[in-house]
This record gives sequence, C-alpha cells and structure tokens, in this order.
Amino acid sequence: MTSHLTLAAALTTGRTVVLDGGMSNQLESAGHDLSDELWSARLLAEQPEAITEAHLAYFLAGADVAITSSYQATFEGFAKRGIERERAAELLGLSVGLARDAATRARAKGVTRPLWVAASVGPYGAMLADGSEYRGRYGLTVAELEAFHRPRVEVLAAAGPDVLALETVPDADEAEALLRAVRGLGVPAWLSYSVAGDRTRAGQPLEEAFALAADADEVIAVGVNCCAPEDVDAAVETAARVTGKPVVVYPNSGEAWDAEARAWNGRSSFAPEEVRGWRESGARLIGGCCRVGPEAITSLAATLAKS
Repeated sequence: MTSHLTLAAALTTGRTVVLDGGMSNQLESAGHDLSDELWSARLLAEQPEAITEAHLAYFLAGADVAITSSYQATFEGFAKRGIERERAAELLGLSVGLARDAATRARAKGVTRPLWVAASVGPYGAMLADGSEYRGRYGLTVAELEAFHRPRVEVLAAAGPDVLALETVPDADEAEALLRAVRGLGVPAWLSYSVAGDRTRAGQPLEEAFALAADADEVIAVGVNCCAPEDVDAAVETAARVTGKPVVVYPNSGEAWDAEARAWNGRSSFAPEEVRGWRESGARLIGGCCRVGPEAITSLAATLAKS
C-alpha cells in the first residue's frame, strides 16, 4: 500500500479523493508518440521512466490517486507486437510499480498526504484499438469476456495496487464479466462506465447498469469516466441512489475522439468548479480523463479543498 490508510477506509470517512487526469495527453505533452495500437502501454516496454514522470506530475499537481498505464495493456495486444506472455505479465506488473515509484518520488519532494495506486483495467474494445470501447456490443458472451479479462486482472491484482479501476466500460454485459473476474482476488475495485446521456454506450439504462454492482462486496465505488462533462450530474445522482456506494467520476475534457482519424475534435468544456455539485450528489473520487491535464487537476483539487 502507498498509505497506511486504505482507499476504502478513506471513502468511509466522507473525504473526497482526487484522481489524476489523462495519462496519454500528459505523455504526448512530453513529446511521446502514442499513435500505435498499444497507446501509452507501449512505453511500458520502451520508455517506462516517461510513465513514472507522468504519474509524478499528477501527484505534484494534487492528485491522490495514480491510475496506471495498463488501460490498453493486454496479453493479446502485446502478442500482436511479438511480446510473449511472460514478458507481457511483467509489463502489467510494472505498470503498478511505476506508479508506486512516482508516489515515492512525490514524498521525496514534500508530498505528505496519502497516495494510492489504481490499476487500470480497460474494456475489451480498447485492445481492438478501433473505437469499439465507445460502442460495446462486441458479439461476445459474458463468459467469453470474463475469460478475456480474468488473466490480466489476476496479474494486476498480484502486483499489489490499492484498487482495480474497471474503467471506461461501455456495456453492462462487460461490467458483469468484470465483476465476475475480480471476485475473490482480495483487491477492491471501482466500476466506471463510459456513458452517453442516461445510458451506457451500448444503450442500456444506467439504473440497470449500476445495479449490477450494488451488492458486489469487492466494489467500493461506482460511477462514470471518459464521458462528456455534461453527462456527469445525472449519472452521479443515479449511481449514488441505485448502489448506495461512493461515486467515482472522471470525465473527459469535453472534446470528442475520432477513432478513424485517431484525433480529438471540438472544444474543452471541463470546468473544475463543477466538482462541488458532483460531491454534493455523492461523488467521492473525482478527477479527469482524456485531455484533462495537471493544471486542471490542480484547479479541481483547490476547489474541493475550499468547499
């Protein structure tokens, strides 16, 4: 653990925990090319120090939680690049270790607050690298999705993160598979959907999607990420009401991802001052996702500290 206080325990105190922002945009701002299918996971093998520096930037900006660079790291994705299974497992574990290293460096620079590490578990569609993580409905059964996720989740859990971040989930079927995959591992998890309005990206009502996690003992928070900021308010209220659990929320900047062009379009609408309303509705883990950088996290953390 990065702190004697567990993340689950911190949430029971009613405190608000600040998450980091987008890993990819921080790496790109440092000059790294992330245009291939492995995205930021490629740097686990090629430039791991860059990932540690990105995590450190967010800790110094005010984040309490670093989300690892394993979102797009899968055995299947690494195999496409000629990386064998044993080495792929090492890289998955390394993603947790790099975040731990960043926490150690942050303390050396004077950060005294508790710091935690969340091991990112992205959806099946992230491995496909074709934008299908924004659609869901892959044509796979829940059992097949569980079989895909379980080996990776086991490796990440064995690396000792404080929490597993089951994130950017577009489909309630995949959420069910992920909840099965984390059962019995002894590591808590949060579940966050990618949404459009009041539905998952696959079109299921959020009430039904959130309800899947209501009785899951492993799940310490439920919510949304990688969505438009304007979709957050209603989702937070629904997640809190349906599950009775703390809510996790970390939207994108408001820009839209063009999977074909592999580029972001539009304007940012992320306003750090909106977090007050999210917290009042039940959000206890709050941060940003794609295109939300350290400056925005600093503003967000300052807003929460004042309110």
